[in-house]
Amino acid sequence: MRADYQSILVAIDGSKQSEKAFEEAIAIAVINRADLTIAWIINEADLSNSAFSYSKILNEEKELVEKEMLKKIHDAQQAGIEQVESVIELGSPKEYLTKVIPENKKIDLIIMGPTGKGTIQRASVGSTTSYVVNNADCSVLVVR
Repeated sequence: MRADYQSILVAIDGSKQSEKAFEEAIAIAVINRADLTIAWIINEADLSNSAFSYSKILNEEKELVEKEMLKKIHDAQQAGIEQVESVIELGSPKEYLTKVIPENKKIDLIIMGPTGKGTIQRASVGSTTSYVVNNADCSVLVVR
């Protein structure tokens, strides 16, 4: 692996796989003295397929995500990463992780797990990880 990454994006979603990706992202960011962007994209498709009230589930999910994100920022800063940012959005993880965030933050490495919480959606619309690997304009590291 080259050692000159300056801006790293790690995708998290609360899954074990994304936790491993987060740990790897911290290690690589520390080694490279890189900026770290931690992204949690709430998949709108997952919420809209729910039988419960959309707004109630969205509010609960946002609250959970915001708490987890504060922990992740703290952990990254404790590891010695000086520049840590978070992105929490509602929408298509594929679009945000492939285009929106990398273009806005000048990302040169995306780190993510092979699967996440959206395994039901993966069967019908394809793996987010696979999409990012095949469509991102920068390097992608999939952590198992």
